[in-house]
Order: sequence, then C-alpha cells, then structure tokens
Amino acid sequence: MIKHRIRVFFSATALMAGFAAPSAVVSQEGASFFEPFDQLNQGRWYVSSGWTNGSHQNCLWHKNRVKVENGKLLLSLTGNAKQGLDFSCGEVQTNDHLGYGTFEARMKVPYAQGMNANMFTFVGSPQDRPHNEIDFEFIAPKTPTLQTNFHFKGDSDNTGMKKMPDDDAFHDYAFIWEPGRIRWFIDGKLIRDQSGDDLPNEPQKMYLSLWSTDTLVSWMGAFQAKSAPQVLKVEWAAYTKLGSACAFEQSVLCKDGIDSP
Repeated sequence: MIKHRIRVFFSATALMAGFAAPSAVVSQEGASFFEPFDQLNQGRWYVSSGWTNGSHQNCLWHKNRVKVENGKLLLSLTGNAKQGLDFSCGEVQTNDHLGYGTFEARMKVPYAQGMNANMFTFVGSPQDRPHNEIDFEFIAPKTPTLQTNFHFKGDSDNTGMKKMPDDDAFHDYAFIWEPGRIRWFIDGKLIRDQSGDDLPNEPQKMYLSLWSTDTLVSWMGAFQAKSAPQVLKVEWAAYTKLGSACAFEQSVLCKDGIDSP
C-alpha cells in the first residue's frame, strides 16, 4: 500500500515539476533571509497564477488566493469555476534557488481529504537540472498525516509518514539540508534523520502552497466541495545558509542540542 502511494505521489510531483518553476535557468544562489510577512516581498517571492501542475490538480493557481493580512501569509483554496475548474488555490515560490542550509516556516495547517498543504524545495526539468526535492506535505486521506519525502534523480521511494494532531494551532516546521544528510523537525524536535549518498544536491527554490485533487484518491483521499474554503496560514518563513549559526530567535538552529550544519 505504501509503495502504491509512493508511485502515485511521484507522478504528481513530476507533473508539479513541469509547471511550478517559470524560470528557464537556475539563478544565482540566494542569500539567507527571515520573512515575517509584514508584506509580500515581490523581490523574494513569485506568486504562481494562471496554470495548474497537471490533470491531477482540480484547482487553478491564482494570485487572488495569495494575500498577506495581519502579519501572515494566507494561501487559500476556494470555489472558482473558471477555465473548467471548480476551485482556485494559492502558491508562492522564492525567486532565488537556495543551496544547502536550513529551511523553516511557522504555519497553521488545514487538513481535508484530497487536499495537500505543504512546504517544500524543488529544482528539475524546467531548469534543465535533475529532479531534486525535499518535502513537508500535510494530507488527510483518513486522518491528519505528515508525509516527509525527498527526490533525487528520479528516485521517489523515500517517504516517511507521521500521524498528526488536527489541533488548529501554529507549529514550527524545519529541515536542515547538508551534504549527505537531511533532518526534519517539528517545534524543534527531530522527527526524521536521513543520511546517504543519494540525497538532493542541487540548489532549489522554496515553495509554500495549498492544492487539491479529484484523482489522487489512493494517496490523499477524495476531495469534497463542502471542504472548501480552506486556508494555510504562514506566520514566517526563513532560509539560513549552510555554516551560519542561529540567525533569529525562532530558528531551530537556536535550540539546545541541535548542531548547525
């Protein structure tokens, strides 16, 4: 059952890779940042709008589903009925590709069958590079679940599943990515530690998004129209370059017992 889910997920991700990165070449590697979302910094963030990532996605990326309000980024999924789709949904991605380091966000995650809320990094065929990706994906095929995953040169059989509480609360999510190792954290606590040679090694963009499906039901469950609207709320997001120490007090790198990469 798990392998079936993995194969389906890879198909969805491959389609995502084809549409989610508008730039044709990898840009110069970006600098560290802390984003408090007092406003939407267009020099840092690109808003996906006007396309889908493939036929598996039943919502259209739309700029109106992305807004900043009261110091939070709000990515929403709601009724749309345009271009033959019933819903529209929200995504932002960094303009820069980011190298080894620590990727973090404080988020309040919604859960619904057939819906995916996420923070991930990606580079691939749109930039003429091998597929590299690292994921936090929040789904609810039956119960709230976190799927951590990584992709490297077409290998997607790297999934970890964790039951999650649907507590309607903000939590800090982070992964530390360094050569030969990825560590995932929730609220400063290590939940997964992956080492090896076949790990992502290309600079990648950082993404935050919320989307839904009518077709990937064996992985995510069947989306119900009555589930909408939904909102992924992001209080802050950050990236700290490899080798840098604690840069802001909320960072996982500031926690006792966590070595900086």
